[in-house]
Amino acid sequence: MTAFHYKAFDGGGHAVQGVIEADNLRLARQQLRESGFTVLDAQAITQDAPGAASKSWQFRRGISSAQLGLMTRQLSTLLEAGLPLEQALSALIEQTEAEQVRRVLAGVRAEVLAGNSLAKSMERYGTVFPEIYLALVRAGESSGNLVEVMVKLADYTESRHALQQKVGLAFVYPAIVTVVALSVVTGLLIYVVPQVAGVFVHSKQTLPLLTRMMLFISSALQTFWPYILLAAVASAFGVRALLKQEELRFRLHARLLRLPLIGRLLRGINTARMASTLAILAGSGVPLLTALREAARVVSNLPMRRALEEASLKVREGVTLSRALAASGLFPPILVHLIASGESSGKLDKMLERAAMQQAREVDSFVSVLTALLEPMLILAMGVIVLVIVLAILLPIVEMNQMVH
Repeated sequence: MTAFHYKAFDGGGHAVQGVIEADNLRLARQQLRESGFTVLDAQAITQDAPGAASKSWQFRRGISSAQLGLMTRQLSTLLEAGLPLEQALSALIEQTEAEQVRRVLAGVRAEVLAGNSLAKSMERYGTVFPEIYLALVRAGESSGNLVEVMVKLADYTESRHALQQKVGLAFVYPAIVTVVALSVVTGLLIYVVPQVAGVFVHSKQTLPLLTRMMLFISSALQTFWPYILLAAVASAFGVRALLKQEELRFRLHARLLRLPLIGRLLRGINTARMASTLAILAGSGVPLLTALREAARVVSNLPMRRALEEASLKVREGVTLSRALAASGLFPPILVHLIASGESSGKLDKMLERAAMQQAREVDSFVSVLTALLEPMLILAMGVIVLVIVLAILLPIVEMNQMVH
């Protein structure tokens, strides 16, 4: 049975669209006509390989991490309640309001009804389900603990989304302050400074150095702003093209790790991701080498990812994971000690989970302190810049008063 996405008119002449399941396209159209719909278009929901020619409706865009977390939590709850997989997917399709999510679930359910496993069905939607997600589902099905794994996976997706959201939202206010500050300063330089300072230029008075500098900057902005904007856009595209080179990105990431504040934040975020991924994989019965390979994919910092890949090779040769990670010097000592404790006690997944929680709390605390310091610093910097512009305008007035007296 296949899922089909359709567009049609209902009995009242209103345009509708949705998902229907049938053995083939002809039967899907027939079911729609029997339900009183005038079918405009109906296409199978698939996700073909990139570049493959297909007339079917292709799901090429993923869904948000929040939607994925909610869908996983709902599915785990239904499975935990004892519902069969097919019935749980049907309930989710009825419950979900987002059209994209409904299409994905319908496609997955159709694959399950065709006799495929849940992991195999989800593999057709690689833009929706990350590889780590699929690896955990495969592990749950092979071990017979799919319900338990789905509960852990729901916790994992929700905690990862919460961490990303927390870090992202922490820098929204500083970004807004920066944009407003740049807009105010640009407006002062382009409109206010020339009008006020023009009065003193006609008086043939020798202007102070600060005023002359502001007039020069203002004149340059008025004359060359299209070229400055073009240069900024070209620089952005140039930097983006350069960063596509892995070796250059590796060196940049290595430099960022050495910075006092940014390096600590990046190390904490990537360590939390890696530890939580390893914890859930190891706790689901995935072999350690496979878990390390999958965990390396969620680490965005290239030096840390390469260090994790090298640690995987050392573990393959018989070195303990704690010693392999300690050799790079890129991972926090507390993570290494907790892993060593887990290896000696046989509770590696528990220690990794504890390490992930500890790193997440540390990142949360660090981000709170950083944003608390960053906000007043940005306001202070904006105030200093505006003060300099105001002084450039007031200094000629002060000099003229002194000359009069």
